[in-house]
Amino acid sequence: MADERDTDTLLALVSSLTHEQHSVELILDALVQSEGNPELASQILNRGHIGFGLHAAKKRKRASNLHSWLKGPKNAKTDSGHAPSTSYGVASSSGSSTKNVNQDINLMTVLKQPPSSKKAAPRRPPLTLSNPRMVAEHTPCTMHLSVLPPGLASKLFYSLEESSRDWQRNKWYLFDRLVESPHRTAFFVRKTDGVSDDETWHESAQYWYNGRKTDPPHVFSSEMEEACQIIERLVTEEIRQRPSRYPLEWAGGDTGSATDLLWRANVAASNRYEGRNESVGWHSDHLTYLGPYCTIGRSYKFFSSHTPSPRRYVCVASLSLGTYICLSLIRASVKNSVSGTRRLFSLRETIPSHEAEIRSAQTFNIPLPHNSLVIMHASCQERFKHSIPPQSAMDVYRPAHPRFPGGPIEPSNCRINITFRFYRPDFKPPTIPLCKCGIPTVLRPDMKNRSDGKKDKYWWTCFAGAQNDGKSCSMWKLLDVEAEGRGPTVESVTKSATSSTN
Repeated sequence: MADERDTDTLLALVSSLTHEQHSVELILDALVQSEGNPELASQILNRGHIGFGLHAAKKRKRASNLHSWLKGPKNAKTDSGHAPSTSYGVASSSGSSTKNVNQDINLMTVLKQPPSSKKAAPRRPPLTLSNPRMVAEHTPCTMHLSVLPPGLASKLFYSLEESSRDWQRNKWYLFDRLVESPHRTAFFVRKTDGVSDDETWHESAQYWYNGRKTDPPHVFSSEMEEACQIIERLVTEEIRQRPSRYPLEWAGGDTGSATDLLWRANVAASNRYEGRNESVGWHSDHLTYLGPYCTIGRSYKFFSSHTPSPRRYVCVASLSLGTYICLSLIRASVKNSVSGTRRLFSLRETIPSHEAEIRSAQTFNIPLPHNSLVIMHASCQERFKHSIPPQSAMDVYRPAHPRFPGGPIEPSNCRINITFRFYRPDFKPPTIPLCKCGIPTVLRPDMKNRSDGKKDKYWWTCFAGAQNDGKSCSMWKLLDVEAEGRGPTVESVTKSATSSTN
């Protein structure tokens, strides 16, 4: 394809270039005819050439007769370098005269598929990252085993395993078809937002997910709060070791104290995977409330004439409890597996368009045992997609501690995942742009056209189609951090510090 951008981005681009609104199916047909070129696809739709093929839009000169078509382009040669040859008598007309032309024509030369001008990069086999060293070496993630005290991990697993029986499965429309997630989900919030001591912050915030308003969230339990405090200190230690940061990362105030928590979790999404078939497909997390480069390290000191507030770094931490799981990466966020049984977490990088001919994507599979933590650092959501694939087989999880003192050990085939996140204060729900449907848009990175992290683009796109019978307005616009009054970011703080010293 001529354009390898994200499908939703292509749909938005074509829709913005057409004179009138078209259905998703019609736009997809035009994109297929134009080989993924949004400009050419919009021309096809504007001229009403849909169905006539790509060549109609390009106004290609047509052959006048069979002989001209068989003859092919001038000076056509076979693979051996000679003129094509076979013996067929073909009638050719020129004005009022007709004559028989005996010419050798090789039909295989005419009918065979022309060689591709692009050379495919060699495919690389999946790689299993079986220990923390390999995870850090191949991905922008870090992995920690036995992250919680065994007793706390068991208590947290038992409490979430019991409450998760009443969790719901997400439902949304995908190309006019209602689909249901193959796992149960719940949303939790902390008493405070990690920036101030206001305990009512989540009551005034109306969050949206998959095109619909979320139900009132659960508040962190005492076990989840205790686990969160341990994970915050661990993530902060890793952030301090990062050598650099991205321009659009969150850059709140920093007191400069070595005891500061550089990352605070204020929300958590929890998933229940039961049995070997419950899973989640390839995706990257929406950045609507997280903002760009949502895993942030510390390399810059904030200078100001007033007393700065504590800096909060945006990060995602994922805890696994229960069954052993294997995470699959096409590259990814911070996952904490408080699960029981072991499963896979998979990552796979999305290759930028300008690098597609020199390298190919590779899938990384990360086995996650009970009480393990994966931290997805900055650039993971922009570069990788991740999934929890179905398992061919799985171990039964046997907790180290009973549910009640003196009680029996209860085997389980359930895995609980808790993903801790920091929702940025400059991306609160009231600041999210609305689409023409009146629904808050979602923020996505332009994964196919990313460059060096300094010029990368993000899109606000309509997501109403996830709930509105698959129908959306296809509205989109570029994120403009400065014009939208967001921040402070690393870039804006750096500029401010530079100007104050000059």
